[in-house]
Amino acid sequence: MERARAAFHKKELQQREGQVATAEYKAAADATRIKTERLRALRLAKEEQDRKAAENAPPPVAKGKAKAVKGKKGK
Repeated sequence: MERARAAFHKKELQQREGQVATAEYKAAADATRIKTERLRALRLAKEEQDRKAAENAPPPVAKGKAKAVKGKKGK
């Protein structure tokens, strides 16, 4: 009888631990999903802001050719 009771308690304990582990896993997954959604929204907002800034920016000024610097002759 004691053996059956011990086995029953062991299974009960395993079941409770499994429920706790499942709850922790789901909580971590939810936290990751929420964080990912927030970061994605921030990234998309920044990309939109950068796109608008690029549209409103003046065109780049073309630079002339660099002139060669003459060195001293003979030494």
